[in-house]
Amino acid sequence: MNDQTGDPLNTLEILIAQLHSMWEGIISLLPSLVIAILFLVLTWIVARFATKIADRLTAKTAMRQSLRELVETLVRIAIWTVGLLIALTILLPDLTPGSLIAGLGVGTVAIGFAFQDIFENFLAGILIMIREKMRIGDYIRCEGIEGKVEQIMLRETHIRKMSNELTIVPNSILFKNPVEILTDQQRRRHEIVVGVAYDTDLEQARSVIRTALETSEITDGQKPVDVFACEFNTSSIDFRLRWWAGSAQRDMHDSRDIVIRSIKRALDEAGIEIPFPYITHTFKEAIPMASHGD
Repeated sequence: MNDQTGDPLNTLEILIAQLHSMWEGIISLLPSLVIAILFLVLTWIVARFATKIADRLTAKTAMRQSLRELVETLVRIAIWTVGLLIALTILLPDLTPGSLIAGLGVGTVAIGFAFQDIFENFLAGILIMIREKMRIGDYIRCEGIEGKVEQIMLRETHIRKMSNELTIVPNSILFKNPVEILTDQQRRRHEIVVGVAYDTDLEQARSVIRTALETSEITDGQKPVDVFACEFNTSSIDFRLRWWAGSAQRDMHDSRDIVIRSIKRALDEAGIEIPFPYITHTFKEAIPMASHGD
């Protein structure tokens, strides 16, 4: 008996038979494939209409824009998930919903490990959008990042610095670390330190500084003004000044500018010195002084 295992003609016949079988399988799948594609098109249409309806419903509420976008995204994801599952069931009849969900469960674990950071930022973005604090337009400070919140997305937040650079921050950083929201209220307290000479009457200095603060055009007259003597410094006795003004970053700079100029003017008019550091040289032996005639 001749061994035909290595016969090229026999190998070619087997290959042709396999290709013919595959072609017949593709032909038999064509009706299911067409139906699955049509169902995906229907899913796309339903998703579009559903997101529009969700947008109209959320527009009637006091919901923030970022949260409205989250609702639309979740509606779209839910519809496409159901549509893809049904399309796979149509295309592969032997694939039951139970086996598909079981397979997705195993695959989800593997994908979760591979894309852990992405899912972490995604979930953090959802939680950030749900909570009421940190709105678009707020000025925040977190982990050395400081600026105005420009956009809150599902995976990242855009923060615009005062110098106009854009910082893209992963949402997990903003969720896991303390975030200081400087513009949470319309007013916040500002402070500076002012020093006066040691020979100054401190009660008079306090009165002059307080009057300058209270009459300043930038300070909030509804909030108290504080003037505390706080430290014996090298060349001065320091007062810590605290007042209330706008919470925006520009308000802080304007407020400090007006307060500093007002206090300098008031102290000058009262004859109170704002000292600069004095340097005293001490020598162990007398230093001979040269006479003018030499």
